[in-house]
Amino acid sequence: MPLETFPLPAGYNAAEQVHITQGDHDGRGMIISWVTPLNEDGSNVVTYIGSPIVMYETKYFYELGTGRSTRQFNFMTAPKVGPDVPYTFGVIGDLGQTFASNQTLYNYMSNSKGQAVLFAGDLSYADDHPNHDQRKWDSYGRFVEPSAAYQPWIWAAGNHEIDYAESIPHKVHLHFGTQSNELQLTSSYSPLTQLMDERKKVNRSETPWLIVLVHAPWYNSNNYHYMEGESMRVTFEPWFVENKVDIVFAGHVHAYERSERISNIQYNITDGMSTPVKDQNAPVYITIGDGGNIEGIANNFIDPQPSYSAFREASFGHAILEIKNRTHAHYTWHRNKEDEFIPEAVIADSIWLKNRYYLREEETS
Repeated sequence: MPLETFPLPAGYNAAEQVHITQGDHDGRGMIISWVTPLNEDGSNVVTYIGSPIVMYETKYFYELGTGRSTRQFNFMTAPKVGPDVPYTFGVIGDLGQTFASNQTLYNYMSNSKGQAVLFAGDLSYADDHPNHDQRKWDSYGRFVEPSAAYQPWIWAAGNHEIDYAESIPHKVHLHFGTQSNELQLTSSYSPLTQLMDERKKVNRSETPWLIVLVHAPWYNSNNYHYMEGESMRVTFEPWFVENKVDIVFAGHVHAYERSERISNIQYNITDGMSTPVKDQNAPVYITIGDGGNIEGIANNFIDPQPSYSAFREASFGHAILEIKNRTHAHYTWHRNKEDEFIPEAVIADSIWLKNRYYLREEETS
């Protein structure tokens, strides 16, 4: 979409590109980020409206800026942590900012169930434009603000976030605000060794579902980016199986695919043991790089469909993951309807998932 699709917000030096993410483990902290054209007094002010005591599952309003440049938003705090607490995630990857991207985002926003977004990398695709047009980062921030300013987006980094430009034609000023007594941050650029350290902090009797975001998929039956994640898979897959990871979301391939629960941890070329097999201790691998980016759809699947691939389709869309309790979650993939905006995308794939820690049983679509 052209830059003029996303104009500056009204008001002098008004906050823009507002986005929030979860600020602490307990669910009562929120990190708020925004930019302003000028770094003037008051531009870095965030004011919370209502009780100073942060409650669970409560809507809070916040105001950015002062005087002529204030803008108001709101968010809902998470429920209190517990093994049977329901929570619903939207899942998006490789979004970009095309008309297809717009359809994906607003199809997701039209679903009132979503409480937070898991994002599998590749955001603005600024590097796909002449001279790595850095204005595309600004337009992307304005594009996702109608969702990202109101519910947490949890990001993984993709290859298109490795960006470089010899000259940046403008600059903005970045501001942060937090509503939290305790704040812990883990970088999206962190290696998986840090993820392994983070795993030690997870108490699955308290938070049973273990979900991982990567960018390059480990199991992919599309000729695009085929086996690009293989070295990482060979290194870390045994750890995923040992720790009974429930779901791995990836992007990178611009299509949709869901795997069976499979592993290839007996990888041994000498003995011919190099084929994925069903494994009820293994994750389901889901490629969700179908957000709508400028590079188009990846419509070149390997034929015939491998046995490890449960469902695949070369279409744009998004997913919804509804955690129901410690044992069950309902997952749906929502296909965009081509050439037409509809209030809700078509559910093209769905499955009841069973938690690997509490209910290690086979699932059916």
